Amino acid sequence: RGSFCSGCVSARQAVAPCLRIVSSSRDSAEVTEALRTIIHYLEGGNASASEKAEFNRANYTRVLQVLVSSLSSDWFHSLPAQERRELWDGFFLRGPPDQALLVLLDTISSTSDGSGLDWTVSVLESFLSAGRVGMLLWSRCLETNGRPDSVQLRETILTRLSSLPDLTANRLRTNTPARLLPQQYYTDLARDVLNTLENTCRALRAGQDCSLGFVAQLLGKVCMQGHGGEITTLAPRLSSLTRSDALWRRVSCKLLENVPDRWVESVITALIHHLHGASALSRVMGNLVLKNKKVQFVLTHKVLLLQYQHPTQLLRTVLGYLALDHDRRPLLKQVLRSVCQVWSNSSAVRHTSLDQQLYVSKALLLCVNLLNQTEIQELREELLQCMLGGVQCRLDSSTEHVRRMGMVVGECLSQKLDTPTSQLQFQVIFRKDFVFLIRSAEDFDDELTPYDMSADQVKQKATPPRYVRDCLEALMSSDDPERVELSLQTAEELLRKNVSTAREVSVQFSKVLLHLEDRYSTAGFHTLRQSAMVALAVIHTQPVVEYLTTEFYSLNYSLRQRLDILEVLALAAQELSEPITEKKAVSQPVARAVTLEQCGEVEHWRQVVEKRIQSKTRRISKGASQPPKAAPNRYAPVAAYFFFPLLRNYDRPQVTFDLLGSDHLVLGQLVHTLGLLMHLAVNAPVATQMGKALLDFVWAIRFHADQMVRRGVLFAVCAVFLSMPGENLLLELSDDLVETRAWLADVAESDPDADCRSLAVQSLVLLEKNLKTHLQSPSMET
Repeated sequence: RGSFCSGCVSARQAVAPCLRIVSSSRDSAEVTEALRTIIHYLEGGNASASEKAEFNRANYTRVLQVLVSSLSSDWFHSLPAQERRELWDGFFLRGPPDQALLVLLDTISSTSDGSGLDWTVSVLESFLSAGRVGMLLWSRCLETNGRPDSVQLRETILTRLSSLPDLTANRLRTNTPARLLPQQYYTDLARDVLNTLENTCRALRAGQDCSLGFVAQLLGKVCMQGHGGEITTLAPRLSSLTRSDALWRRVSCKLLENVPDRWVESVITALIHHLHGASALSRVMGNLVLKNKKVQFVLTHKVLLLQYQHPTQLLRTVLGYLALDHDRRPLLKQVLRSVCQVWSNSSAVRHTSLDQQLYVSKALLLCVNLLNQTEIQELREELLQCMLGGVQCRLDSSTEHVRRMGMVVGECLSQKLDTPTSQLQFQVIFRKDFVFLIRSAEDFDDELTPYDMSADQVKQKATPPRYVRDCLEALMSSDDPERVELSLQTAEELLRKNVSTAREVSVQFSKVLLHLEDRYSTAGFHTLRQSAMVALAVIHTQPVVEYLTTEFYSLNYSLRQRLDILEVLALAAQELSEPITEKKAVSQPVARAVTLEQCGEVEHWRQVVEKRIQSKTRRISKGASQPPKAAPNRYAPVAAYFFFPLLRNYDRPQVTFDLLGSDHLVLGQLVHTLGLLMHLAVNAPVATQMGKALLDFVWAIRFHADQMVRRGVLFAVCAVFLSMPGENLLLELSDDLVETRAWLADVAESDPDADCRSLAVQSLVLLEKNLKTHLQSPSMET
């Protein structure tokens, strides 16, 4: 004890006068001699251990501060390069690394541009390249008992180490060296962390105590700041080292256990992204999920149910990790129950995005695949309820991808739950926007050798009908499949060639076609029947359209038939709105109109809106252009027959039809059809009345839970804004203009469906354009 105290006194007595010389003398030789005296107390010097310890504790930071203050002195600039590196840089590279780092960063932050700043930055680069950060981390691992001033100093060093690129970039900006940029710095920091863990393993084997608390806190703080990708590049190396070394597994687990709870999520998430496979995660993390409730919440709930941006490989890793250990398997069953509840929740299907539903579906299938037969039997009832409820609510969806997802997951769950002879299989036939589901069982016999029938020719017993009434009679009463097929194939051509006869039987023919069933699996049955009905609606518009719109709300019709009516009305209105050219008379076959599936896609509506906006944009060009030739619009005089009857009884639920209830598939198609009918009525005298009625209708369902209905509402609003005259639009919306704008802005910002957000933006643009145009018109200015 006496020797140590005398060493302390000796160190203080020797350093104090040397510091006064360095800070005040102008004699370069005198300053150099003073520095050479002090440098003996640094690493590699000939001072005793006790003297070095006292110097580091009481004098080292003060010496560095004096050196920094002399950056502009004459003696500093007169030092040769070799002596400057030895006597100035050496003090920062041979002393306690934590104190040196703090002084360097403080100096960079407070020094103005000049040679002094450049030299300090150069020393910081040397500090990093010399591995001083690794030495800092290792020195903290050896401090197992702590010091009185360690808490405050510890937090300061953690902050500076984790934010070093930000601190230097704030001062150096574009002049920041590559080694101080985030990518390089955090990669080097990951290497230093790995070296520290290697030193820890060697020390533990030698019987020396170590603490990983500081390294764990640094890892958590860096990952929390968003640099987990760079810092967890050590994950593959950890995976390799823990494969055959139990001590490395214990050190790795201890490191993660010491990460504070407020930062552990960012560390675990980054680590999972960089570890390949569940076994690697199990070796690196051990049973941390059982010891730390925050880790358990992240892995069993947040990553699986609240987030959906992660790749499928991450799901495999997490769920496989839970399944690998006997103690962790109860958590796998807990996860499965939670995923089943979400997957079979009809509200979640309606209000979550398609990507999130797909993510949860993957999690469900991966969970089930990891169960053994005993666990499957234990959870059979829950899985069965999940399968039935989840498939049903997805088949009720108006989105094709959601329906397909339900069928695929249903089949996969059935394979796990049922015997091979009773598994659920779906054969999916997509016709227009409706789905027919058929439970099918196939009995193929591949052993029989087929005959070569390539040269055979089909002999037709029946001949195609030549008259409209013969065609109608065959469709009404014939039981001959060939005759029915030929009649259906020629129906449209006969109707368009024989207009007068077609008008005599138009309503009766429409009724037969509407109720006609595909009894003989006729190729292209739906398209042929639809084409004939469209031809009837074009040839004899008023009575056929009145019949169809009346039947739309009648009893005892299937959803398929009601959708057929909407499709026919939309296609007929499109054809009537097209100009009649000289080469195309009414009695000749008309080119196929755009099908309603194409019209139902949001991309089509967006194209329609864009074309209408472009057509209203004024462009200055050279030369005169030919004005378009005027042509009669056959749709404008009859637009009311198409439009207003469809709004007649929408709020009256029938015995087999509830438009505002469960039949939202038809509601979505109805709103899209009304929007199309409105758009085709541009410049028609009845457009203003149609627009007012359509706005009143869609306003009541603008917050509908189904995304297809909301898309239809927004398309209808776009159609109104495009088709109604600006002055009439302002007049009709004058009382509700602020509320309409607020609703569209809210949809554009927060609707879960991307297409709804896009359509809301289009609607806002059109509304503002119409209002601006109207307010700037000469009549308004007058």
